[in-house]
Amino acid sequence: MGSDAFPSALSLALRELVGANDVTLLRYGATSLPTIAYSAPPGATVQGTLETYLKGPFLLDPFYRAAANDQRFGVFQLSELAPEGFQDSEYYRGWYRNCGFNDECGLLIPLSEGFINLALGVTGDNAQFSAQQVRLLHDLFPLVSAIAQHHWRGAREQSPSQPGLRQQLHRSLAAFGASILTKRERQITELVLLGNSTRMIAEKLGISTETVKLHRKHAYAKLDVSSQAELFLLFMEALAHSPDSGNTDPLIAYQSKPSQP
Repeated sequence: MGSDAFPSALSLALRELVGANDVTLLRYGATSLPTIAYSAPPGATVQGTLETYLKGPFLLDPFYRAAANDQRFGVFQLSELAPEGFQDSEYYRGWYRNCGFNDECGLLIPLSEGFINLALGVTGDNAQFSAQQVRLLHDLFPLVSAIAQHHWRGAREQSPSQPGLRQQLHRSLAAFGASILTKRERQITELVLLGNSTRMIAEKLGISTETVKLHRKHAYAKLDVSSQAELFLLFMEALAHSPDSGNTDPLIAYQSKPSQP
């Protein structure tokens, strides 16, 4: 503890104790973008995927949303946090599967500023964490949490040049499509991006599945997209052009960008 070697030592020790295939330690400060405290990806594709994740897709991560939005901390399997339909979402297919994980357990630990997610993964077709592995993680959590909090106690944010940037991205997500979509269309678009199935969206909003489909159809037409894949790509492109402040729809800046020659 207290040295630069701590994140890698903690990550590798936990991976070996539990018998996971992979581990990544992500730190989320109070306001800045997340950073990788430790990662040992098996290839360049995964490293590139992680770097892309830090620029915006983390907003849709069930583990991130559990800690940042709902203040839920502890040990969680992906199946506990992901909404119904998550595996059919473009976030899962276009980003998550590129990490190589077939199942994930995250240790969400609050810090004096922000939190960390110590993400353990198992790879291979149909690979899942066993009940024994999950019980071991729950048993280890109090110790891991205590030493991580001690190590990062009083530590300052790692991206001081980008204060408030994460909150800016949250506002951009909330405002995405506001310039052309109705309130209901925006609600449904955000729930689609988060990986909710049509049935789950209907239940959450208290409307019929046919009404969800109709609003989604209208939203797609206004956004000039024809699939969830195109919606996700548009969202990511718009995030890259988010205004520096305020609650302005990022699509406005994106659509007004100069065209490439």
